[in-house]
Amino acid sequence: MIDTHAHILPKDWPDLATQFADRRFPVIEHSEGRHRIFKDGKFFREVWPNSWDPTLRIEEYAAFGVHRQVISTVPVMFSYWAEGVRALALHRALNEHMAEVCETHPQHYFALATVPAQSPKLAITELERCKNELGLHGVQLGSHINEWNLDAPELFELFAAAEALSMAVMIHPWDMMGQASMPKYWLPWLVGMPAEQSRAACALVLGGVLERLPKLRVLMAHGGGAFPYTIGRIEHGFKMRPDLVATDSQVNPRAAMRNLYFDCCVHDPRALDYLIDTVGLSQMMLGTDYPFPLGEQHPGASLSDYAARHQLQADHVHALQSGNALRWLGLAH
Repeated sequence: MIDTHAHILPKDWPDLATQFADRRFPVIEHSEGRHRIFKDGKFFREVWPNSWDPTLRIEEYAAFGVHRQVISTVPVMFSYWAEGVRALALHRALNEHMAEVCETHPQHYFALATVPAQSPKLAITELERCKNELGLHGVQLGSHINEWNLDAPELFELFAAAEALSMAVMIHPWDMMGQASMPKYWLPWLVGMPAEQSRAACALVLGGVLERLPKLRVLMAHGGGAFPYTIGRIEHGFKMRPDLVATDSQVNPRAAMRNLYFDCCVHDPRALDYLIDTVGLSQMMLGTDYPFPLGEQHPGASLSDYAARHQLQADHVHALQSGNALRWLGLAH
């Protein structure tokens, strides 16, 4: 099994908050056996050694029958709000750490780069370095880049570069909409995250990005958020108000979504049944959000349960557990 959605951090990274006198950059503090990330001078999240120790991670996920992880950074590290050249210093350190993990444990990890997408030219240069020098397999991008949605003209060349380099793309929610108005009950993560993924998917589909880049391989993390479950409403709007919805692409969004990949991190067997029925077995893969609390706590269990309930043939089980992931990564051979 290949887990396509697994986050990793180095144990330490450059202290850009001090270097640039900007407390918005995340920093980590190790003290009294605790490992805490601070941002904006405030506590953001506590992490544990499995966030950075590759050997410990292997032991943990192997216990569930997972063989490889596709590692990517934690979205708080994106730092899209920063000047591009400053953010690049952080992105380069993160990418080099992931390359080192893959080189040290080549049978256990694939890796996705992170790039300063707020400066597309810098991002493309770093993407090329990650492919040609570091040997990374794709790139993780946020659900929006500051004020740009993913259909923004400024971002098209970045997506085109990913297609030309045959690098997989994973879209992950970050900087969730509505945070200021719904601070209680963890709602930015429970409500904002699914909304962010729908926002991103709609931008790619209705903005014609997938239509213009037919070889681009895009995975929507967290099961695509709310997007698959509101595709009926989106399609209805496309048909009834094409003057508002079908302005940049005439491809029906239900058809266009078949070009996206989705992970299985939806936390409900009925939701997973609907998702696979809607997008097809060929577009689904294992993704757990390891090692965080919102992730699948028994990696692979949801897909194994699905396969058993639907009495899937061995080739379909293989596709869900690893074959589709290899195709998304461009490594199907």
